[in-house]
Amino acid sequence: MFSLHEGSGQLVLCLLAGLQIAAEARGAPPPCRPGFSEDLYTVVVPDITEKGWPLFNVKFVSCGRGGLVRFECSNPSDFRIEDDGVVYAARTLQRTAAPASSLLIKAVDASTQQQWVTQVKMMPPTQVQERAVPPVTPKNLNEIVFPSQNADSTLKRIKRDWVIPPINVPENSRGPFPQELVRIRSDHDKNRSLRYSVTGPGADQPPTGIFTIDPISGELSVNKPLDREHIPNFHLRAHAVDLNGNQVENPIDIVINVIDMNDNRPEFSHQIWNGTVPEGSKPGTYVMTVTSVDKDDPKTANGMLRYKILSQTPDSPSSNMFTINNKTGGIITVAAGLDREKVPRYTLIIQATDMEGNPMYGLSNTATAVIRVTDINDNPPEFTAEMFFGEVPENAVNIIVANLTVTDKDQPNTPAWNAVYKITGGDPTGRFSVPTDPTTNEGLVTVVKPIDFEMDRKYVLIVEARNEVPLTIQSPRQSTATVSIRVLDVNESPYFDPNPKLIKLEEGMLPESTLTTFTAQDPDRYQTQMIRYSKLSDPANWLRIDPSTGRITTIAILDRESPYVKNSLYNATFLATDNGKRPASGTGTLQIFLLDINDNAPKVFPQEAEICEKPEPNAINITALDGDLNPNAGPFAFELAHRPSDIKKNWTITRISGEYAQMSLKIGFLESGIYEVPIIITDSGNLPMSNTSYLRIKVCQCDMNGDCTDQQHIMAAGLGTGAIISILLCIIILLILVLMFVVWMKRRDKERQAKQLLIDPEDDVRDNILKYDEEGGGEEDQDYDLSQLQQPDTLEPDAIKPVGIRRLDERPLHPEPQYPMRSAAPHPGDIGDFINEGLKAADNDPTAPPYDSLLVFDYEGSGSTAGSLSSLNSSSSGGDQDYDYLNDWGPRFRKLADMYGGSDD
Repeated sequence: MFSLHEGSGQLVLCLLAGLQIAAEARGAPPPCRPGFSEDLYTVVVPDITEKGWPLFNVKFVSCGRGGLVRFECSNPSDFRIEDDGVVYAARTLQRTAAPASSLLIKAVDASTQQQWVTQVKMMPPTQVQERAVPPVTPKNLNEIVFPSQNADSTLKRIKRDWVIPPINVPENSRGPFPQELVRIRSDHDKNRSLRYSVTGPGADQPPTGIFTIDPISGELSVNKPLDREHIPNFHLRAHAVDLNGNQVENPIDIVINVIDMNDNRPEFSHQIWNGTVPEGSKPGTYVMTVTSVDKDDPKTANGMLRYKILSQTPDSPSSNMFTINNKTGGIITVAAGLDREKVPRYTLIIQATDMEGNPMYGLSNTATAVIRVTDINDNPPEFTAEMFFGEVPENAVNIIVANLTVTDKDQPNTPAWNAVYKITGGDPTGRFSVPTDPTTNEGLVTVVKPIDFEMDRKYVLIVEARNEVPLTIQSPRQSTATVSIRVLDVNESPYFDPNPKLIKLEEGMLPESTLTTFTAQDPDRYQTQMIRYSKLSDPANWLRIDPSTGRITTIAILDRESPYVKNSLYNATFLATDNGKRPASGTGTLQIFLLDINDNAPKVFPQEAEICEKPEPNAINITALDGDLNPNAGPFAFELAHRPSDIKKNWTITRISGEYAQMSLKIGFLESGIYEVPIIITDSGNLPMSNTSYLRIKVCQCDMNGDCTDQQHIMAAGLGTGAIISILLCIIILLILVLMFVVWMKRRDKERQAKQLLIDPEDDVRDNILKYDEEGGGEEDQDYDLSQLQQPDTLEPDAIKPVGIRRLDERPLHPEPQYPMRSAAPHPGDIGDFINEGLKAADNDPTAPPYDSLLVFDYEGSGSTAGSLSSLNSSSSGGDQDYDYLNDWGPRFRKLADMYGGSDD
């Protein structure tokens, strides 16, 4: 049997005592009757139950029906029963001290529709248990008994584990500790020794050591005060084992709920709250919401908060301008009269109290709410004066005439304060505007169009001031002001009328001819001034103007065909200056339209053309160019000149129209070349003008299509005799430069070879062996072994050169190639053959280095050691040759030339 009792009286499990199986009767087992084990179950349900918590279970004897029985409860919205008979909370339940309530549980057989009903009486904890739980003493500890099986009964029915209602322990208990909660016991401890233990968070899992159990007596104790805000509940599991560690009971689950105490004050999210409300707002206008949080259980009175306003500063115009919703913290206005110009800000002290605002038992905290009254346009701008004055010089534009100042009680630099000015009278032509200074909010009376003193000497403006946004109240009067502006007279520039002035004249007018009078007017009617004239622009320098009268005369012939005339129009600019205190000047343009006269003779166009040697199928179309206009230009008359006489013999001209004519060969063949053909062209002027112009015709050979060949095209393209001569000169100069370079290179090679063959005896060989045609070797190339110049057969093979002083480019020591051997008395002419043969041998030498190096040709055979160059005199054929050419080889060969080419002395 498994029952749970608390010494405090919180949990009473009558259900556990009433669910014993009545199978202890002696004798034959009774027949199995399906139904609930009890007709009435009594259980204690906590005052706060979370959704999904198991509360209790009912036992049903199915007699083999198995899963054919389903359960139903009379209150499915609050409770849910499973197929195993365990009842769970279907939602979060909260109960107060009230009489016990009943719940009906019904079992229905799905096949036979047979029904069984039992009643569950749910008891709430007493009022004393709800307020505080006194310490539990061992004397009144109730027990949790492990359910067991009846071994004597033939009907062996395994009971399900009991669902133990939670154990409620108040937080912040003062002890003494450890404080016993319940005793856990098994029926098997009557005939053997058992050991009890608990597991789970709070026992053997973090946080460890909060709950302990006496392994012998089974007393479960709490060792320290609990904090619901840290851990609201604990889920433990109780175990019973024998001395050998064998489990004798199935573990049972124990839930320990930490009962909340009012140990936390409300905490505002912010210590200072800021809000705004427009001035003039009606009562009931929402302002802001303040909120606070209480760490206590919000489902109990400990966490239920209430708000109120403790004070308002200032208390004008009323001490209760605002109110607060005591549950939500929303602040609204309750009185009219918010005026930013009088009270721009309110400060409220807000209090939050738990225990549903109970001033005696609840804990409270305060915060500050600052409410700023925002501006609306309830004050119009007002001018600081009724009359403003200003003055402006005539013709001045974009200058400030007067500054209009206003006052506005609304908040500065807002649309309700910014002023907008408008001229409502006194300016019919729109010569003034009044923009707003964004910094000072002043109206700047500005001239936007020139004012003429001779027309208006004074202006009186009516200016109105408004705000950028409309007024929210009815203004008793419109804010206006009067602006008086005086116009100042200044010296104005003279002006030409009309400007520009157009006159029409025939071209060719002679110098000193009067064209017109171009005068200016002075707008200053109230000032007596004189005007002087001068020429400002005359591109062709044709005109002159009288300084006093403005009379314009010519100083040159007017020519319509001048490059300064565009579309028969010539422009000249003149300057008029008065004699005021501050002289003023103005410009005027005179436009002269020149009428055309026949003063230009026509010319042939084009001036060059091509034609084939044979007249068919080519011909030349020509026209005429005339600087005059019609009717002084075309139609034109074309005619060949009478001289030279062969012109009309070779050529013929045919008129196609008044503008065009056609030139062609009159004879059957004309040799290629360039011909100048004189053509007489006459225009159609009233007095016709004729001109003889020359057409340059290039006669060329043509292909079958009548086109000139490429060579002729090149000539026709403009390559004249001068151009061809220039090209030829450039080519000749280039060839001469190349030839000079080649000669210089050959001479340089001869000098180099001569230096290698014949060396001045006065020079030291070791200091003059220079090589310029190799890129490798470095300075080591000059470290020569002069012993190589000795006769090879007089040296020992091993003594030719010690190991270690060999040149880097020297051949390795292996069989030498067969180089040519010069005879004992060679003829001077065989030196070149000897050198060529040596070169061929060196080229075929596989041991030679891959770059140019010193080749030794000093082996002259075994017959002569050639110790001196004097042996050259023994040549019998030396006198038959001329060695003067050695003087051209350089200074080192001059001594050799003297030796062979000198006299017998």
